[in-house]
Amino acid sequence: MMVQAIPSIEQVKENLTKVKERVARAAERAGREPSEIVLIGATKSVDVERIRAAIEMGLSHIGENYAQEAWAKYQQIGDAVTWHFIGHLQTNKAKLVVRFCKFVQSLDRLALAEELNKRAGQLGRIIDCLIEVNIGGEETKSGVSPDEVEQLIRQVSQFPNIRVVGLMAMPPFLPDPEQVRPYFKRMKELFERLKNLDLPQVETRYLSMGMSHDFEVAIEEGANMVRIGTAIFGPRPFKGGEGK
Repeated sequence: MMVQAIPSIEQVKENLTKVKERVARAAERAGREPSEIVLIGATKSVDVERIRAAIEMGLSHIGENYAQEAWAKYQQIGDAVTWHFIGHLQTNKAKLVVRFCKFVQSLDRLALAEELNKRAGQLGRIIDCLIEVNIGGEETKSGVSPDEVEQLIRQVSQFPNIRVVGLMAMPPFLPDPEQVRPYFKRMKELFERLKNLDLPQVETRYLSMGMSHDFEVAIEEGANMVRIGTAIFGPRPFKGGEGK
């Protein structure tokens, strides 16, 4: 199997410029302002040097999948960017994540909410959380079913150190991004339905969906957060094991 080369610093910068242009064009096609779209660089397995190159080019949001890997990078990069946790979060890693992440995009169960609230409270912080929705009903993916989202939001709204600010989804990976469009449409409908819930600690503003393969379709269907890794930083080496 041929191993693909890691992009150079200059390639990363060029890739980011192209991605920003594609985000802007997708927003314009949907009659929206490009400034509405929060571009999150998904940096799992990406080295700090390349992350810094992207930051120099204006990337201001970073998304990480593994708590310990993210913490190690935070030690070097610090608060130069806004940190998002976008992977499945084990309850016992919540204590670490709340130390530096502003957003947890993968809240999918009450036990995790309880732990995030407890640990954030100990630090005097409020963590902005997105409810992860398993919009494709895939057994291999985390997230709550669309029918259970409102119940979880209502349960989480009781916690003073968590603020629900939106929904996140990772639809099925399909070869043609157009095949994913129906899932994005369903997410937008769910988002609109839940947006006006009058609950404490609930301000549903963000719809996080779309990755390197399909982010333009996601934006066309209403995403205002996209999580882009490969299109900026190139293909990742396989990383197994725990530590999420």
